[in-house]
Formats: sequence, C-alpha cells, structure tokens
Amino acid sequence: MPDVTIASIFQAVVDGNTRGTLEGIEQALEQGLTAEAILSQGLIAAMREVGRLFEEGEYFVPEMLVAARAMQAGLNRLRPLLVAQGIQPLGKVVLGTVKGDLHDIGKNLVGMMLEGAGFEVIDLGTDVSPEKFLAAIEEHQPHLLGMSALLTTTMSNMKLTLEILERAQVRERVRVMIGGAPVTEGFARQIGADGYAPDASRAVALAKHLLSTFTEPS
Repeated sequence: MPDVTIASIFQAVVDGNTRGTLEGIEQALEQGLTAEAILSQGLIAAMREVGRLFEEGEYFVPEMLVAARAMQAGLNRLRPLLVAQGIQPLGKVVLGTVKGDLHDIGKNLVGMMLEGAGFEVIDLGTDVSPEKFLAAIEEHQPHLLGMSALLTTTMSNMKLTLEILERAQVRERVRVMIGGAPVTEGFARQIGADGYAPDASRAVALAKHLLSTFTEPS
C-alpha cells in the first residue's frame, strides 16, 4: 500500500536511517507516488515530527543531525523530479556564519531543517563578510537571510551586515533572522533584525512566520 511506504519513509527519517529513507523512496516511486507527495507526506512531515521531539526534550542535536542527513539524502533523490514537475519551494533563504566565525554545526542544522520544511537554501558557509551577504542577496533575491555566530566577538558583524544592507538599499527586500549560542532576542531587536531563533526547530517556525509577512503584489 502506498501509505505504508510513505509511513516507512517518515519513520526512517525520524530514526535517522538514510538507507531506509532511500529504499522507501524508490519503492514509493515504483508504486507511482509523486515526488511531491513523498516530499510533503514523508520528508517534510518527518522533519516536523523531529522538531516536535526536539522541543519536547526527547531528541537532542545529534538525533536532529542524523534525521536531517537522512532527509537531505532523500531530498537529493527527489530534487530532479520536483524540478521536472515544476514544484516551487516554500521560499528562498540565504544562510551563513558571520565574518571571523568558523563554527557551522548549528548553521548546517538550520539549513537542513529549512530544506526539510520545503525551503530552498543557499548556504554561504562560514566566515561570510557583509559584502558577501549583500552580493548573495542581489544574486539570489531571497525572502530570508539567516546569520549565525557562536562567538561574542563576531556578533558585531551581524550589526555591520545589516548596516551595509541598509546602505545598499536592499534591507527592505529581505527578512533577517539571527541565531547562535551568545545571541539573544534582545540583541536581535537592538541591531534591527526581524527575528531570533534559539535552535534549529524554532528557526523553521520563525522562517515560516517571517515568510508570511511578505505581501503579494496586487
């Protein structure tokens, strides 16, 4: 039964079972399920469940990482089919760890969780200068910009990046979310960011909320 196959994909992702995820996807495709159905009912639903388990204290960062990797393997398998079907992502996000900071585990997890929720993610990596963030916004025209910092000494580069976006007159075109161990809601407000998320699960919820603040052209 197709829904049994979808359930097996869902469970494989929740369990962080990459091989099981890929095998389930192949079975589902053989049964005639669409890539869109597999994505929404299998992968995205599973990552929603992983986020719930994390928020309830049943899952921790290692479990989230292995689940996100299983999801990403499945997404890589489906992506050409989704493109061929003309399936549009939920929204587009540019991510990066700010200049002077080489930490990427949290940022990578946020990126994988966002992909698992249906966003297109452009990951600029670590040690990203304000100018590189600006260039990426101008090139990719994202809805959201996500900046991460793990060092108190590099947090100031979040503020500097926002100032450069203002000067380049692109700040109004993108919603900015920030995160990282030393970052707080108060700091986000202080520098003029649109939101702060303390972990990857809540980053997804924040991204969806910020996306909803865009108004469609009339």
